[in-house]
Amino acid sequence: MNQASQTSRPTHKPRPWVDLLVSIVIPSLILMKLSGDEYLGNTWALVIGLAFPLGWGLFELIRYRKYNFIAVLGVISVGLTGGIGLMELGPQWLAIKEAAVPLLIGLAVLVSTRTSYPLVRTLLYNPSVLDVDKIQQALVEHQAVAEFEQRLLNASYLFSGTFFFSSAMNYILAKWIVTSPAGTQAFNEELGQMTLVSYPMIAIPSMIMMIGIFYYLWRTIRRLTGYTLEEVMSPHLHQHHDQSNGDQPSSK
Repeated sequence: MNQASQTSRPTHKPRPWVDLLVSIVIPSLILMKLSGDEYLGNTWALVIGLAFPLGWGLFELIRYRKYNFIAVLGVISVGLTGGIGLMELGPQWLAIKEAAVPLLIGLAVLVSTRTSYPLVRTLLYNPSVLDVDKIQQALVEHQAVAEFEQRLLNASYLFSGTFFFSSAMNYILAKWIVTSPAGTQAFNEELGQMTLVSYPMIAIPSMIMMIGIFYYLWRTIRRLTGYTLEEVMSPHLHQHHDQSNGDQPSSK
């Protein structure tokens, strides 16, 4: 009976970018853009913003029996931002909060290296992106498992470094831009301005660093297994690529 229920339960597939969008990006945009009195207001913006990570986290828990770390982080982030506005705390608390969230993620990445599920594996080295089984088999054949694990650990340290960079930059930007009392229209406008400025100053450099980490990981895989990137792409990505090519009309 118990085995049947486990068999019927759908398999959980990591969806880190969907997690980030639903749990952090959308709620943050709601708080920053729709919390003015002419839109939702502070209270309803907080309630609706919290509904996204809460709903997504409950969906993952009920459907897959797994806790969603990013959804929990989203609830904390949205709750803190909304709470600062509702309680009309000083803008220095926003700077602390903006620095605290990426700092906590960076620390979580470091802590996860001591567990059997490092966050780098979830985000970059996972079956939805790479053919992990094929890579692992080649590593075993080349007796390079230990070296690869060390490289993966190095990637985790670099990955956590991107969040520490974001933490420091978030604090500097928040202190520089957001100076009005929380709960005011000026506070919301400055929050929106900070979001716009943070994209070129924080998001793009962090994205470049992430691409650099993935390149470091791929170069390691290439050197230790001899496979090209196309050869270690996830099988479902290969199928999608083949179907796309098959749909193209013949030149004859």
